[in-house]
Amino acid sequence: MTPGIKAADRAGIEYSLHDYKHDPDAESWGLEAAEKLGVDPGQVFKTLVAILDGKELIVGMVPVNAMLNLKQLARAAGGKKAAMADRQTVERSTGYVLGGVSALGQKKRLRTFIDASAEKFETLFISAGRRGLDIELAPAALTAVTGGTLAPLKQD
Repeated sequence: MTPGIKAADRAGIEYSLHDYKHDPDAESWGLEAAEKLGVDPGQVFKTLVAILDGKELIVGMVPVNAMLNLKQLARAAGGKKAAMADRQTVERSTGYVLGGVSALGQKKRLRTFIDASAEKFETLFISAGRRGLDIELAPAALTAVTGGTLAPLKQD
């Protein structure tokens, strides 16, 4: 039971868990999840941590087949500039290892921004808090549990 699953339970949202055999040598862990779960890569969202204006850690979530547009993330968060956080900062602030970072149950709750494309799906798949385990939930449940904001975040 990961902190992400515990957070989903505490929030009382509907979800289902999907376990798959993770290959540490996979080229893209997110695309690996979509392939092994047999779902559209646009429906599987990765959780990325960025630093806003050199001060605040924030989360940007985009489909695994897309790149995060840092300018759009900064704009959505009301800042000027966002940069990707380094591995140590991400792991220390979230309590998760890279490749298994979940938007749910982070050690320190970070403001979360979710690409608006999430709305076109009935459910999304996100990391449940470890590599090889995803949680499937409705976009509304994700925004409710994370306090997330929908915004266009994908790189064009």
